Amino acid sequence: MTKLTETAQYPKVVPGAIVRVQQKIKEKNAKGVEKERIQAFEGMVISRRHGSQPGATITVRKISDGIGVEKIYPLYSPVVADIEVLKTMKVRRSKLYYTKEYKKRFKEVGKTVKAPAAKAKKAVAKTDE
Repeated sequence: MTKLTETAQYPKVVPGAIVRVQQKIKEKNAKGVEKERIQAFEGMVISRRHGSQPGATITVRKISDGIGVEKIYPLYSPVVADIEVLKTMKVRRSKLYYTKEYKKRFKEVGKTVKAPAAKAKKAVAKTDE
């Protein structure tokens, strides 16, 4: 329980966030020697359950070769090495199960829209005339 006192370990993992989860995997080779490696899984968080309790989990979904893949990760497990938040999308729900059939894209929070370079050159050319 001493590790749970650091409840701010994963504060930005909210539904709609694009995350990369680093999971520790133990494998045995043909000789029986056990090795540990880290496997990354990148996708969108579609739900977070149980807040900051010891049994808190997140469900991460991604599309791999046209097939939807979902994994449930316990937040405070020693199996999860790290969770990186790559982007945060604007959503209005806490459970995003509807995204399984949803075709539209989400908008990124805090994203600034820049003019494409071709349009910017035309605008500069017009002001020079």
